[in-house]
Order: sequence, then structure tokens, then C-alpha cells
Amino acid sequence: MSRFWIVNIVFLVLLIVLLVLDANYSISAWWYVALIAPLIALHTFGSIYLSMQFFIPAKCQGKPQQAIAITFDDGPIAGMTEKILAILDKHKVKASFFCIGHRIAREPELAKRLHDEGHLIGNHTYWHKATFDLQSGGSIARELADTDKAIVKAVGVKPKFFRPPYGVTNPMVAKGIRSGDYTVIGWSVRSFDTVIKDRAKLFNRVTRSLKGGDIVLFHDYSESTHDILDDFLNHVSKLGLKVVRVDELLNEKAYV
Repeated sequence: MSRFWIVNIVFLVLLIVLLVLDANYSISAWWYVALIAPLIALHTFGSIYLSMQFFIPAKCQGKPQQAIAITFDDGPIAGMTEKILAILDKHKVKASFFCIGHRIAREPELAKRLHDEGHLIGNHTYWHKATFDLQSGGSIARELADTDKAIVKAVGVKPKFFRPPYGVTNPMVAKGIRSGDYTVIGWSVRSFDTVIKDRAKLFNRVTRSLKGGDIVLFHDYSESTHDILDDFLNHVSKLGLKVVRVDELLNEKAYV
């Protein structure tokens, strides 16, 4: 049972208790506010913080070890993803790419290159629209299935890993995920490389507390990530850590 349902059941039990007390003793309305306010807060934070695993289990970090995983969202993007691949190849490390379905369909050869060079490919929805999480569970399931089809057509494997856009989840997203039996992958270090353009600030953000077991979130198209990735990988090496794919870090199966 998810934490979402546990919280709702506890809320209903407490609400019934309040109603019984109110019927017998006419209690203050503030007791209802005190009950409902935390429920709203939990639902809100549970939706936007994937690490809470409020609606669906998620893997956000590996066990403490001498390795980390680096992940790239939103590709493949011609002219951008290749720059990432060149740096990864220079350092002889493998990463994990959570790809958008329509971009896979548009750049199948680039997707195949990702796979052929030993990098992991995961599902990151077909369109990655801001309204993704507002769809019905059935619509979400179909979008994830369409992404799987694009990946299978391009590289010949069906992904087991899914990362929700922005890390946002809710009951509809959870239903869509469960229908495809995906393993949800989050992160423990979020770079915010889509908004941090200053090279030094970005480098400091992703290195200041980096430790074994971390999953780092970057984006293919971020110029600031292109600027720091070489130095970041050198820093990882100096810490005595190695970079592995998410499936190796978590000891989970990457493909169906």
C-alpha cells in the first residue's frame, strides 16, 4: 500500500473520530483545520518531491559505495547530446539517458549510438508536456507505451526504468506507471542546470556534498553542463569514486 493511501486512511479515521466528538461535544472548527491542513501539505509535497515516494516507490539513491551514477534527461538532441557523448567517451564512463519519445523517433540513429556506446536508455514520456501529470492514468500509460515503442524501434530494447518529468507524481501518474510495471528512477543530486547558467555555481552545486551512491541529474541540452562535465568527472575521480550506469548502482534490471 502506498503512503498516499496510508495517509488517506488515517485521515478518514481521524475525521470520523472528530465527527463523533463534534456530535457529542460540539468541538471547535479549528480541530478540522488542524486535521485538513497537514493532509493538504502532505499531498502537495508528496506530489513535487519524488524522494518522498508518496504515490509510488522510487529509487533515488544507491547504497553507500565507491560509485555514483550520472543521468541526462530530455534527449536525444542533435548537436547537443553528441557533446555529452564525447566527454563521456574521453573519460571512459557510462551514463544513463532518460529520453523523450518523440525525440527518439526524430533522432533514431543518435538513440542507437547511445545504446551502442554502452549507455542506458530510460523512458521519460513521449512529449514531456507541462500538463503530463494532469492526464488520466490511461492516457499516461499510453504515452509511456508509445515511448517504449519508439525506443524499441530505434535500439531494440524495451526500458524498465521511467523518470517522471520534473519528478512530479500523483495518483494518475502512479496508475500509469504501475500499468507498465516500471521502476521509477529519481535522483539525490539535482543540478538545476536548466536554470543555473554560471559555470562556477553549477560546479559547486553538484560537487559540494557529492558522495558514493548518489544519482546526479543533468540535461543533455544544458550548455552549462557541457562546460563543467569534464571538470566534474575529474573531480569524481579525485574523490576515489567511479561512474556507473544506474542499473549497476542500484543492482536493478534496466530492460524488460
